[in-house]
Amino acid sequence: MNRQTDILVENVTMRFRRAKDEATSLKELMVRTLRGDQHKETFLALDKVSFAVEKGEVVGLIGANGAGKSTLLKIIAGALLPTSGQVWVDRRKVQLLTLGTGFDPELTGRENVYLNGAIIGYSKAYIDEKYKEIVAFAELDGFMGEKVRNYSSGMVSRLGFAIATARDTPEILILDEVLSVGDLFFRKKSEARIREMIHAGSTVLIVSHSPGVIRANCTKAIWLERGRLQAVGPPEAVCSAYENRKKGTGS
Repeated sequence: MNRQTDILVENVTMRFRRAKDEATSLKELMVRTLRGDQHKETFLALDKVSFAVEKGEVVGLIGANGAGKSTLLKIIAGALLPTSGQVWVDRRKVQLLTLGTGFDPELTGRENVYLNGAIIGYSKAYIDEKYKEIVAFAELDGFMGEKVRNYSSGMVSRLGFAIATARDTPEILILDEVLSVGDLFFRKKSEARIREMIHAGSTVLIVSHSPGVIRANCTKAIWLERGRLQAVGPPEAVCSAYENRKKGTGS
């Protein structure tokens, strides 16, 4: 991997073993376990996927549900080890934002700011310094004493985004379906903040199934389909190919 490459994925394959006919009750599961009657099948989530993300690029990863996007993210972030293949990335630089990751629904919004911030590496002093800014950006002033289980998905998304992007210039930022959530005004705010990070030299990987999000924010696009790499290239060309595929299959 050269010094201009932040993420290098080479021939990554991921297989999972899962129950073929899942038990519908605890009793049935116990009976099957005692009898040794558990049928497993191998599911291929990723099949020899290779690509590179260069420093300062904004790369959009697009694909339908089940395409393997989330599995790939977990491998890049180090939460999963691939069955085969390699990923080269300095994980100390990686900041992964997924909706509600590290949030405890039984804690208040304020408590979750400190919990989530600690999980992604912020010190208490840093969170103290940035707390008002985080709340203001998330537009949740007056709600921080409420338990997160009472938040809407949009409120959770806004708070998670505000926490993850409170750091001035994260070197590698991965956003999992974050820019598609929330009202139009907040989406514009979040996209503006991402553009600020881009201009500051951050490398960004945006995961979405929305071609509009990829077209509006990315300099390169990667299309995954059922675990296989379909295309890498300019966002307009890749998104058009993805949309034409959907039209052709009627999906």
